[in-house]
Order: sequence, then structure tokens, then C-alpha cells
Amino acid sequence: MRAALFQMTSGIDPAANAAAIVEMVTRAKGEGADMLFTPEMAGYLDRDRTRASATLRNEAEDGVLAAVREAAAREGLWVHVGSLPLKGERADGRWANRSFLIDDTGAIRARYDKIHLFDVDLATGESWRESSVYGPGEQVVAADTPWGRMGFSICYDMRFPDLYRALTNAGATILLAPAAFTVPTGQAHWHVLLRARAIEAGCYVIATAQVGQHEDGRTTYGHSLVIDPWGDVLLDMGDQAGLGLAEIDLTRIGDVRGRVPALANRRMIAKDVTIS
Repeated sequence: MRAALFQMTSGIDPAANAAAIVEMVTRAKGEGADMLFTPEMAGYLDRDRTRASATLRNEAEDGVLAAVREAAAREGLWVHVGSLPLKGERADGRWANRSFLIDDTGAIRARYDKIHLFDVDLATGESWRESSVYGPGEQVVAADTPWGRMGFSICYDMRFPDLYRALTNAGATILLAPAAFTVPTGQAHWHVLLRARAIEAGCYVIATAQVGQHEDGRTTYGHSLVIDPWGDVLLDMGDQAGLGLAEIDLTRIGDVRGRVPALANRRMIAKDVTIS
């Protein structure tokens, strides 16, 4: 499998973001890619929630999704849209942070809503409440592709190994982790978390990231990665936007799992802990 990763600097104009992704669909196909991967919030990245509320649409009306589906069908290329922010999808009125798997006919094969939301109060006085705007997903999702079963996650999810245990229990061999990581947390944790997820699962990890200075004022870390089941980094895109390519040898999965049979050896751990 030849994977193409589009490391983006998404902004507040969905039409511009859509045009950039469509261009990369064409470029990826021309480079011989089998599938294109985009980051979290590929279609719209904006921390101004009032402005975002006036811009966002539901899935059926989202122009970015429609444009990418059309491009995928035209080029005959699979596309993983890391996520799009959508409103009007939940009964509680909160927005959804949703990934899409689109096949080479433009059909949507799978959807995944981000399960783990970033809520924190910092010693500096800063407070982040992702759950005040976005509702959490409830379903772990894996989907079959011509290159194996892919397991879905988004950004903050990568800090929760139980999600990846559920995905590997379901037979996933490629784990997807699109993100929009901040620079400080990226420098500290991005590589080590993703390499750990690949090693413990005996899976490939494809983690496509936002990068650089965005129109809403935030800065993201970049360093989109492809990591093999041994933990070796096959692609690191650094801090520049653009298209990256990586060759994925699917036979590597069985080889690594044979050398370190952690999946076969792991046991269910009792919820109760004996304290002595």
C-alpha cells in the first residue's frame, strides 16, 4: 500500500480547505498512492465558536465532504478525512468531531465520532472544555479496506490505550490517528505516544496532523507520521504543510507479531485491584 498524507494548515474558509484537499486527491493519485489521509479538522479549524456556529453545517449539507467524495470518485482514490466539525447531528445540540472513510467510488464506508474529549483546568488559570461544544462518540469503529482492517481514533484518543485494545481485538491492523496537536504537547508526547500505540498493538499507525500558524491564531505541531508495527518511523513530515508518501508492507504485521506475540499473550485484567 502506498499511503499519501496531506499535512494541512486548515483555516476558517471551508471552500479553501476543500479546494486544497481536492488538489491533493489529484496529486496523490498522480504519485501512485492507494489512499489519501487528512488531519483532524481538515475542513474547518476555528476556535471562535460564534463564527464557527454560523459556518458549520450538518453532514448532508457539508460542502467539504461533498467535494472530497466527488474528487475520490473522479480519481478512483480512497480517502480518509481525519475529521470534520459538524453541527445538527446530535440530539443534545452539541457538535460532532467526525472522521470519514471514503472509497474509490465516493461512497462513505465508515464514520467515527471522537470518543475522548479534552477537558482540563490548568494551574495557569486556563480552562479547556471541548465537551461544552462537542459531544463524545459512543462507538468504537473499524472498517475493512483492500489493505486490511483500519481502526479509527482522533487526536486526544491516542492517550487512551483501551481504545486501541478494542480495535485490535476487532482485528484492526492499521490504526488511524489524525490530529491537531499543540506545539508544547506535540514536542513532549506526539512521537512517544504514537510509537507506543504501534508497538503494543503490532499495527501500523498513520497519524496525519495539522501544522503551523492558523487563521484563528493557534499553532499546531505537524510531524505527520507513519509508524510500522516495530515502532520504526517510516515518515515524519516535520513542520511544513504538504504531501508525504510512505510505502506500507502489510507482511510486516505478521512478521512483528510473530517475533513479539503480545496480542496472543495478553490477558483480561480484573477490574478489582488487590491492595496489600
